[in-house]
Amino acid sequence: MTIESWAVREAAWGEHEPKPTAIESGPWRFELRGDELADLTFDGSPVVRSVRAVVRDRDWATVPASVESIATRAAGVDLEVSMRGLGADIRCRLEIRGDGDRLAVRLVANNSVEFLSNRLGLIVLHPPAVAGAELAIGTPGGDVVHTRFPVGIAPHQPAMDIRSLGWVHDGVATTATFAGDVFEMEDQRNWTDASFKTYSTPLEQPFPVRIEAGAMIEQSVVFESSRVEPRVMTDAAPGTERHVEVVETDHDVPSATLGASTVPDAAFSVGNLPAGIAGLLIELDTRSPSWRAALDRARLEAGGMPLDVRITADDPGAVRDAVDAVAAASGGVARIGVLAGSSHVTEPELWTALTDAASRRLPAAELIGGARSHFTELNRQHHRLPEGLQGVAFAMTPQMHATERAQLIESVAMQAIVVRDAARIAAGRPLHVGPITLRPRYNAVATSGPPDAGDATLAEGYGAELVAGATDARQASVALEAWTVASFAAICGGAVGGAGPVATVDYFETVGPRGIRDATGPFPVARAIDRIASLAGARMLAPLQVPPEGLWLVGGAYADGSWRILMASLADRPAPIVVRHGGRDIRRTVAPYEVAVLDSHDT
Repeated sequence: MTIESWAVREAAWGEHEPKPTAIESGPWRFELRGDELADLTFDGSPVVRSVRAVVRDRDWATVPASVESIATRAAGVDLEVSMRGLGADIRCRLEIRGDGDRLAVRLVANNSVEFLSNRLGLIVLHPPAVAGAELAIGTPGGDVVHTRFPVGIAPHQPAMDIRSLGWVHDGVATTATFAGDVFEMEDQRNWTDASFKTYSTPLEQPFPVRIEAGAMIEQSVVFESSRVEPRVMTDAAPGTERHVEVVETDHDVPSATLGASTVPDAAFSVGNLPAGIAGLLIELDTRSPSWRAALDRARLEAGGMPLDVRITADDPGAVRDAVDAVAAASGGVARIGVLAGSSHVTEPELWTALTDAASRRLPAAELIGGARSHFTELNRQHHRLPEGLQGVAFAMTPQMHATERAQLIESVAMQAIVVRDAARIAAGRPLHVGPITLRPRYNAVATSGPPDAGDATLAEGYGAELVAGATDARQASVALEAWTVASFAAICGGAVGGAGPVATVDYFETVGPRGIRDATGPFPVARAIDRIASLAGARMLAPLQVPPEGLWLVGGAYADGSWRILMASLADRPAPIVVRHGGRDIRRTVAPYEVAVLDSHDT
């Protein structure tokens, strides 16, 4: 990332991040982005996406890291990093040294106070472009296991018992050797992260672990690389005009819905919902005393539009109560599903309660199930889902593991891959993607128990409003408009490449800090929802060629012969493009973080 790119992102996202610092050592190059060693390359070819030290508390929350000093050495750089918060107080030193074809990263962490931790150590992120590449796993016992980086999203660890990893990518052969602990790998595309993550301390070991005051942890990873094939230069120079043909597909554009607001009553107001959205999604957590109040308010703000109801429960009786309450309220119900609070997926006994009650009280509603948390749980547990699901649902958030702007941008392409694999699991049944939120609505991996659920009113709000860290100030940013349209385009692209249709996509909330507006008026993302909803009822248009990097396209062809194409740029420089559709060429240059609209009447 250049300083100019950083400045563009600063302006678009409206939140400060440290300027990147480019570091070179012989054939090695990387950027320091805060505490992260990012985009490590050898001889101009990518080796790994990231190396950093992380500390997770007992609920897998990340302890905040702050770089206290950077010292440049003759063959590398030293970072002094403090990690304080969530009960932790740890000082880390990262020593990075390059020597010819070898680059070493050494971590020394000193703990000051007793701390319960699920992870403390180095992680290495491998880019998703290595999917399918051969992988040699060296074990602590000296054996070598030959496998591949997974192409489909691996539900469980694709590599375990790691002492070293060897692979070839972009003509460079690399061996990464780890020390200080036993490492393993997970496929972070499950959470829409653009990476395979190699991390320390296998998950099969008990956690949390008590880190004593005064403890010192040392780990290292050493990369050794060599060029084995000439580098193939395929990308056009930045700013080169790209020609992309957009064609009609066999899929309809998914319907868009919004999440019901979870703000306190004092911050709530009923507003006009965007024209064209298909309804309102309401999550009813029957373990919370306020779920009936949440249902009543969702009915009010839906204004007669149909509800998409997701019941969270651990007791079949609570499921029947929720169905009765939904059926007794006025207004339509498009679909209703049930998901377990404990396992996060649809359990058979809960499904039986739903189907029995809904057959009597809501016979016209589509009955759905899946995962309320992430694609991860759907991917890992779909074989346990009950027979008879009429639709399959799962939620998405780009910030399960990290919060940097790069994480948000890189997650978009992963959403297409997730939808492709989810469609395979759905096996032709309609797919319902969402809620999609910037931050997790709740902690699906907490070990310390659920948070306080509040009282029976909405005086303090409910759901995400009561979850620490569920709100992202970037909800009101200019960039989120382009991000949302890009996300929708990626999801539509995943549907085209998948095994079945995406029926609905649900974004954010109606009003509040996680919504599309607040008391002062609409956020820029409201325009994204308007434009997405404008494609309702249309036949999906999708690009035949790969658009310029960072540019996302989706469109719709209407029954009257007209059409519309949305283009969203997450690039840091202008993207010139010629869009061909229906025998016409339309030439445009899309500015960074702009959403451009092409209509059939454009010339």
